[in-house]
Amino acid sequence: MIEANLGEAVRRLRERSHISLRTLAEKCDFSPSFISQVENGQASPSISSMEKIALALGVTLGEFFQSTENGASNVVRADGRLGLNSEWSKANIESLAHSAPGSKLEAVVVTLFAGGTSAKRPVSGTYEEFALVLSGSVSLTLGDQSEQLLNPGDAVSIRQGLARQWQNKGGETTQILVVSARFV
Repeated sequence: MIEANLGEAVRRLRERSHISLRTLAEKCDFSPSFISQVENGQASPSISSMEKIALALGVTLGEFFQSTENGASNVVRADGRLGLNSEWSKANIESLAHSAPGSKLEAVVVTLFAGGTSAKRPVSGTYEEFALVLSGSVSLTLGDQSEQLLNPGDAVSIRQGLARQWQNKGGETTQILVVSARFV
């Protein structure tokens, strides 16, 4: 995995959108100090916080991965994936595709290490999602339903707006393929 710099991506996307740091913080319901810390690499937001920032910037999580170079190839090699690390979530997110602006699909692999979680509590998803557990086991809470344990090969479709929380309560690393679709 080639680690992308989340702080630089947030700053670049914020400036491209002509949004002040304070305005972005208000849109996310975060403090300006927190957004500044993210941009300067001093804070590691959770997965759900990254999603809130992306939504406020009008982009997908995948657009954080876009480099300044636009490669001619749509192929993403396993050793060339761009990724983001969330120390708070104890997770890595790797982009599986080059997302062009306006793309309707986004595919990522979420690696949750032991004790990792997507958020403190279930958070509404911005997009419709399909998830497939590739390895390890993960607890999934959807809406106000009780949590369910998913094992390798188990899959779930999550409708847009349904609150969800992923938690790795086991001792081994879990990998989840997540494909998101946005409908305009």
